[in-house]
Amino acid sequence: MSILPPSRGKIVFGLGIAYLLLQFLYVSYYNETRRFDNLITTTTQEYFPSTNPVPITHLNLSGIQTMFYNNIQTIETKDKNLLTPCPQTPTALNGTVRLLVPAQDTLEEVAQQLSWLRFLEGGHQMPLDCHARYKIAIIVPYRNRLANLCSFLLNMHPFLTKQQLDYTIFIIEQYDDGLFNRAMLMNVGFTEALKLHDFDCFFFHDVDLIPENDRNIYSCPDQPRHMSVAIDKFNYRLPYVDLFGGVIGMSRTHFQMVNGFSNMFWGWGGEDDDMASRVKAHDLNITRYHPDVAPCVYDLRLSNRYEKLYSGRKRFKTDGLNNLEYQVKALKQLPLFTYLLVDLTSRRS
Repeated sequence: MSILPPSRGKIVFGLGIAYLLLQFLYVSYYNETRRFDNLITTTTQEYFPSTNPVPITHLNLSGIQTMFYNNIQTIETKDKNLLTPCPQTPTALNGTVRLLVPAQDTLEEVAQQLSWLRFLEGGHQMPLDCHARYKIAIIVPYRNRLANLCSFLLNMHPFLTKQQLDYTIFIIEQYDDGLFNRAMLMNVGFTEALKLHDFDCFFFHDVDLIPENDRNIYSCPDQPRHMSVAIDKFNYRLPYVDLFGGVIGMSRTHFQMVNGFSNMFWGWGGEDDDMASRVKAHDLNITRYHPDVAPCVYDLRLSNRYEKLYSGRKRFKTDGLNNLEYQVKALKQLPLFTYLLVDLTSRRS
């Protein structure tokens, strides 16, 4: 049996320790990167076909289209000139929200449960006893999330009505079966909404986030506002300081100033961080309510993809509202929302 000389043994031992240290540093760095990647996910490539084996199912609107509300508003009921402005903070708000669950995940069931509300056409609601200060559009990108959509509509309509807002909910569904482009759908929603009404501000809203405090007021912000500050999924904390996603509110002027969202983010994630960069590059500030005021219930998995955002600043002026290409396949003004089915495939050439 051979035995290494003491000097050589010390060298081998030292190399072994160095190897273990390098392994430890690598694993620590890798895990830290993956933890960061899970929070900021980006897909900036051009179109890739979907690999999702589940077929795309578009919203079935036949049932809700034929429903008739006995108490639907067909006209705006009072002369606005005779009404006083609604208060900035309505007195009925108490800091709580009773979260509702649909009896069934169908639009017809949600419409029945909300039949006590009075709607104008297209998911438009406005206060009857005061003049709303702003006209607000809620833009919701959508695909294959019927259960989330039912919960969203059932909760958001009473929530926004209680805040005495003049609002319209827009559901923007992607027609094709390629990778989802959330940001581009929100650009489409902004563009098409302005063809219907002269909105003052816009709230870009994930379909799976529902506010838990009625004092989280969806009024027009002076600066871009992050509305979903504290999400239950993240233990009611911001995952990272610059997060500007989930639910954001921006005035029409500011959204046009930053050229909207980038159209390049196919797949889940990254567009929010790009928008945060656009806001800062135009000397605007991201504002937030206190976390106690802006908690939200969350129901969405995180993606694991990540690509760099460093080229974003070079594209702000050329990538957004001013190079938006799409085709509207359907536009329907339903009792609970205005529905747009849009094809984004022309953008992939």
